[in-house]
Amino acid sequence: MSRQLAELLVKDRIISPAQFAEAGETAKTSRGYIRALIEKKYLAETKLLYYLGQKFGLPSINLSKFEISPEVIRLIPPDQAHKHQVIPIQAGKGTVVVAICDPTFISSFEGLKFVLKSNVEAVLTSYSAWDAAFSKNYSGAASVGAAIDLFKKDKNGDNEASVDVVQVHEIDSSGSMDQDAPVITAVNGILNEAIRRAASDIHVEPYEKRFRVRMRIDGTLFEIAQLPMEMKRAVLARLKIMSRMDIAESRVPQDGRIKLRAGGTEIDFRVNSMPTLFGEKIVLRQLSKGNLQLDLAKLGFEPKQLEIFKKGVYSPNGMVLVTGPTGSGKTTTLYSALTELNQITDNVSTAEDPVEYNLEGINQVQVHKEIGLTFASVLRALLRQDPDVILVGEIRDYETAEVAVQAALTGHLVLSTLHTNDATSTITRLMNMGLEPFLIVSSCNTIVAQRLLRTICKGCRIEQPVPVDKLISFGISPEEAARMKCYKGQGCSKCNNSGTKGRVAIYEVLDFSQTLKEMVLAGATVIELKKQAIKEGMKTLRMAGLTKVAEGRVSLEEAVSMTMES
Repeated sequence: MSRQLAELLVKDRIISPAQFAEAGETAKTSRGYIRALIEKKYLAETKLLYYLGQKFGLPSINLSKFEISPEVIRLIPPDQAHKHQVIPIQAGKGTVVVAICDPTFISSFEGLKFVLKSNVEAVLTSYSAWDAAFSKNYSGAASVGAAIDLFKKDKNGDNEASVDVVQVHEIDSSGSMDQDAPVITAVNGILNEAIRRAASDIHVEPYEKRFRVRMRIDGTLFEIAQLPMEMKRAVLARLKIMSRMDIAESRVPQDGRIKLRAGGTEIDFRVNSMPTLFGEKIVLRQLSKGNLQLDLAKLGFEPKQLEIFKKGVYSPNGMVLVTGPTGSGKTTTLYSALTELNQITDNVSTAEDPVEYNLEGINQVQVHKEIGLTFASVLRALLRQDPDVILVGEIRDYETAEVAVQAALTGHLVLSTLHTNDATSTITRLMNMGLEPFLIVSSCNTIVAQRLLRTICKGCRIEQPVPVDKLISFGISPEEAARMKCYKGQGCSKCNNSGTKGRVAIYEVLDFSQTLKEMVLAGATVIELKKQAIKEGMKTLRMAGLTKVAEGRVSLEEAVSMTMES
């Protein structure tokens, strides 16, 4: 239908054949020809709305300023609304008024009339207003709200009886709510909303007088819903059943996993329950392979940094360490390196806690401390498995560090992570664990520190005036500060008024040169090591963050708050 409308625009000379052809190349990613034309600014929405109103003789409304009641929305299920590209806005006297942005869909209204058993009248609205209204009224959050309403109305039934023992394997965001019990619908809606918003984590939190759901989006937690207290036990039980946890046990933490199919894509949620004062808190970590970027060149490394990192990764032996706080993308960086090293000629094995993603051709072992399967014991066992490359999920203690170093010194490449603030302080951390300096300098090839910075939303990016002396105080040269432009997001519907959308990684890559090794053996401090590394060309996290600011991708506040002084 979108193509049909675009062809009509070419015929009436609203757009050129060249613009039509160019829109066709990006139509799939832009959800159709018309949206592609609007995104490329070949077509103004106001002009399009006037043209369609004249061409098809339809009245138009500003849907963004139109409040739609939940009762009207429920008249058309999500699957039918998506199929016919309509949003119901009014109903009465045997007629349902629907908002459309593409009049070519009117030809399919006979089927809609049959479903509604009512007459259907259409009004026009802009594409952006229609998209926002559809997202607001048919998203996972909306279905959660509808489920809560239905739950509250169901006063006679036993509300907790809606929890069944069938594990959910398929989540369909376009399903009709009426076919499901309110609790199942609410849980499905929460999971759908997390997938739609690309949330990394879902927090289901019981308190004394409220029961809320929060989601971590681009590193920041947002409250998504307040559920009725009466739903608490049922929702928690539903999530535990789906995760294959013991629902009768609520005194100790439990781990589980939910595997879903949503829109033809398989998505895993790693689930953990924790007993708190007012009930179990459940946190779900979304593990979507679709969001996993396993191409080193696309992670955010600058060319020189990538060259040093690859040199360490392609070494026949030694250690490559990636450091940073929880949620800074360390696993993605290491998985990307493993993907490059995963050749038929090499035996690649991992010891992880937990195994987050299943990688074809790599032997992955889940650490299980309760039965004695620790990082150190798995690592010792892997050394008897004729390994070429070993990934150790995290070096947490002296025992693991010692075995990892011995493996690196006996002809194996070892990749692992640590929790330190920057690259050079990793050396001190290893010494504090008990490793001798000569073992560290003999085994370490490369150390990488990384952070994830929130990128500015492209839909609301504006220039931010920053005094030159302030830029200079952050380590920028006077010449560069004079010509540097800073930007920030002012907040819009595309980014939930946060001003940021998506994240980008920044890196600090330490190449263990001979000079640095000699300084470590001589007992140099972290500050002295860092100064020497910078002198040899290492770009610190602060420098890397300011580079992203200069590129207009990150705000100055974000870069400064997430990195330390050089």
